Amino acid sequence: MVRAAAEFLTLHHTERRLGDPSRRIAAVRAEIAETGTYRHTTEELVFGARVAWRNANRCIGRLYWHSLRVRDRRDVRTARDVADASADHLREATRDGRIRPLITVFAPDGPGRPGPRIWNEQLVRYAGYPRPDGGVTGDPRNAGLTALARRLGWPGGPGTPFDVLPLVVQEADEKPRWFPLPDDAVLEVPLDHPEYAWWRPLGLRWHAVPALANMCLEIGGVCYPAAPFNGWYMGTEIGARNLADTDRYDLLPFLAERLGLDTRTDRSLWKDRTLVELNRSVLYSFDRAGVTVSDHHTESRHFLTHLGREERKGRRVGADWSWIVPPISGSATPVFHRTYEPLEQRPAYVHHPEAHARADGRGGEVLV
Repeated sequence: MVRAAAEFLTLHHTERRLGDPSRRIAAVRAEIAETGTYRHTTEELVFGARVAWRNANRCIGRLYWHSLRVRDRRDVRTARDVADASADHLREATRDGRIRPLITVFAPDGPGRPGPRIWNEQLVRYAGYPRPDGGVTGDPRNAGLTALARRLGWPGGPGTPFDVLPLVVQEADEKPRWFPLPDDAVLEVPLDHPEYAWWRPLGLRWHAVPALANMCLEIGGVCYPAAPFNGWYMGTEIGARNLADTDRYDLLPFLAERLGLDTRTDRSLWKDRTLVELNRSVLYSFDRAGVTVSDHHTESRHFLTHLGREERKGRRVGADWSWIVPPISGSATPVFHRTYEPLEQRPAYVHHPEAHARADGRGGEVLV
């Protein structure tokens, strides 16, 4: 921790032009020796959260890293307070559709006292209910967490494909608890289509704010296990992944049939044509609702702008090609035609294995 703290504090002082960091490093070293950890200043927390976004290899939207607003809620440890503050996060991030990049940082892990955990992968997720025929009503990705919430006492929703899951939150050494998200905290967008009148009655929808909730924010050796953060959606995240992946909503065969496409052979390119219409629907609907959303062509250009800015500042940019290149029309975007090097840089948002297990509804009922 001393080494990680020194590296972070040096980075902070260098980039923010704060002068020699030796006095601050000495104070932190003494605090660690006495308590086993240390507390970031508000300025260090803000800088660390923003740079963690800048370092995110899988994120194409890093051009906006410096605009991230930070809610310092390190005083919050109880499950109920975390749930209430998370609902407030969604309200503040949503702003009637003008989505704001935002992070809420809850209490960190400390020696003998772990911080709170949010089990949900995102603050807003849709339930997945197994059916007798082996299928799932809703989002199959969340079937495990749905089952856990039911075991914890959640009665379930009305049984639609888009029932909002409660938050499952765990405070130190306690069993996880479930908390419903208030209706006014969750903005959803009904999906329509610019040409097909039969599209809107299908009842498709998606929520407005993609707030990741189970990644650990690591700053200078300190882990903040509950630090939900969001930007805004790129349309393909919804239209080419969440609603289209075969292990998610798998809507392409259904929509292709409604579109009158020949699904008997892949050579008809029915999947490609349906993907385009589904993604048109997402962009059209979010725009009509006045909800911030970006398209993959614009974000690809913005990512190259980000690369250029960082390179001019002498900073290396790590990236994972398989995540940066959009899931449709990849070769039509400028990010396709180059290579990237994934870099392990800190501060960072980190997915620990136990967080994956919790998002699947596994990992035991008490924190270990």
